[in-house]
Amino acid sequence: MTPLLDVRSLTKRFPVRGRGGRFVHAVDDVSFAIEAGECVGLVGESGCGKSTLVRLITRLVDHDDGRIVFDGHDIGAVPADRFASAPLRPLIQMVFQDPADALNPRFTAADAIGDPLRRLGDLAGRRLADRARELADLVGLPRELLGRYPHQLSGGQQQRVGIARAIALSPRLLVLDEPTSALDVSVQAVILHLLADLRERLGMSYLFVSHDLNLVRLLSDRILVMYLGKLVEVGPAADVFDRPRHPYTRALLSAVPSLDGAARAGRIRLPGEVRSPIDPPAHVCRFHGRCPEGFARCAEAEPPLHPVAPAHAAACHLVEAPAAPVAAG
Repeated sequence: MTPLLDVRSLTKRFPVRGRGGRFVHAVDDVSFAIEAGECVGLVGESGCGKSTLVRLITRLVDHDDGRIVFDGHDIGAVPADRFASAPLRPLIQMVFQDPADALNPRFTAADAIGDPLRRLGDLAGRRLADRARELADLVGLPRELLGRYPHQLSGGQQQRVGIARAIALSPRLLVLDEPTSALDVSVQAVILHLLADLRERLGMSYLFVSHDLNLVRLLSDRILVMYLGKLVEVGPAADVFDRPRHPYTRALLSAVPSLDGAARAGRIRLPGEVRSPIDPPAHVCRFHGRCPEGFARCAEAEPPLHPVAPAHAAACHLVEAPAAPVAAG
């Protein structure tokens, strides 16, 4: 079956100002796929390239190399400044991290929800107002709040407006960029439940980006672990969380807050500093220098993704097998 989103060898480098000929390798040869109706979680520490990858997929910036195929169409071939008016634009939408910043302070909730419908959906007047009310009902936003401005809404209510706006055009892929990180813990669970319900009811696919591994585990079918511009482990959520194979994934999971004293005592503390993303040396594992299990070959060859179980792969020399390397999709 053809995946809904198929990303192959995606690469993005940013020139370093004042340092001619040098580049930040933000996303480096990344490949993965998202099936129709699937939720894929993307995790990794700050600076690993998650945000750049999201901007590439949503066509906010152009890539340097690779392909982005959505619903059988090579959307990467369309320049980012032209994709905003492309026919497939409504089918890829995004829920942003901070709803207060994402909403126009001069728009009421109804205006914000109706904005994409006015711009791309050709709705106006009563039809537009009716559709905005339907969307508010769908995300659990009381209709009496539709006339309020963002500063008059709570964080959870603001995010419901953001979600309603994102699903207004019936997208097939929803990119969730840390959608609960700006919310209180009590509200996070409510928003996650809403997202899970919408996915089931509307049949959307999700790319769920978060630094909170517990939230990612609750919502995701598969996990992508990113480190310094590279995918280092991919696989079913249960396998990655219960049987992580890359040392970086194990370190991430060991840092998840826990009430278990034994779990806290078993936290893996990584030595050294994160390698600079500016022109990292070729043929060297990106995790070399911090990896507690590294050995000589890590400094001699960069490991590709190797299969470790069905649909599970890790980019580590410790898991190398005779089988050919597999892609993330």
